[in-house]
Amino acid sequence: MQAAGTGLLLAPARRLRSQAPPALPVAPLVKEFPGISQVAIVQGEDRRKNVCAALTAIDDQILPRLRQKKYVVIKPNIVNTVNQLASTHADALRGIVEYLAPRFRGPIVIAESSAGDTLEGYENFHYARVRDEHRDQKISLLDLNRDARYETIPLIDFDLHLTPVRLAARLLDPDAFVICSAIMKTHNTVVATLSVKNMVLGTPLHSPRGEEDWNDKRKYHVGIRQTHYNMLLTAQKLQPNWGATVIDGFEGMEGDGPNSGNPVASRIAIASTDYIAADRVGVEAMGLDSKWLGYLVYSGQVGLGNYDLAKINIQGAKLEAVRRKYRVHPDMDRELQWMGPMEDLPPNLGFYHHLGAKIYG
Repeated sequence: MQAAGTGLLLAPARRLRSQAPPALPVAPLVKEFPGISQVAIVQGEDRRKNVCAALTAIDDQILPRLRQKKYVVIKPNIVNTVNQLASTHADALRGIVEYLAPRFRGPIVIAESSAGDTLEGYENFHYARVRDEHRDQKISLLDLNRDARYETIPLIDFDLHLTPVRLAARLLDPDAFVICSAIMKTHNTVVATLSVKNMVLGTPLHSPRGEEDWNDKRKYHVGIRQTHYNMLLTAQKLQPNWGATVIDGFEGMEGDGPNSGNPVASRIAIASTDYIAADRVGVEAMGLDSKWLGYLVYSGQVGLGNYDLAKINIQGAKLEAVRRKYRVHPDMDRELQWMGPMEDLPPNLGFYHHLGAKIYG
């Protein structure tokens, strides 16, 4: 395209779709996360024991903060209220409760904002049995959507305009020690879901069944780039209140995750007080390229945790011994387009202004 009377060629406003996104350069740090992060990997044939042992391995990291809190919130992943493979297993919760038993005598709240009906998930996956088996630990089950207490933060919509989203106040309570009970799964939008994805998309609320319909989780699915950035904004809000995470990889999910994939018998549990570092180790254990997960790359860049393996000390099982190559989601090519150039570009206003000054000035 040529500007009339100038002999200058102007770049088109639209770029052609590239066949594959170019390799993302090394992500520059905006803020460094201090120190070396400790991550434990436990491998074994008992899900409950794996989870408990992984947390016990980082006991010295957990206890100083746990002792300052009034109660514990365990945040499971119930993205699907009927498919057990897609959701946190009761035995993973048992492992967390058994870790806490000799160390913490305050109340424990299992709290979730499921994409469906949270209470239905609790019933189908028998969470009440965990509560009843440990009555002396004062365990309660809470549907964050029915609790309906929230704080509001701004996200961006498809057009990059600001839009408010309501986040469950319970997961932002400074009196709570938040434990993420995550799963190793591939994902249909952001490559994989582990600790950070569980927290970020499990905190926005939606209307309970039978009430006027609204769903703030939908505000994250507004474009492949916007999704990653909105997840970063939410992680920045939540991270100061993160206590510890344990990723249950006893039976992970590959392929059509996070709902309908196939089981992978990884037989591990990963634990850390640094959610970003735990997820990096989880990504490695799944045999995925760490550069593919934009929201985790961003989180590492702004210092929410260590995403660089050189700043992660792995205890327990060797990463090489537990690594399995998970089959990715069929939409992977489209998922990775966030790494490439923007297809739709605004006109270069500065260029046009400079050009006009030359012509008419």
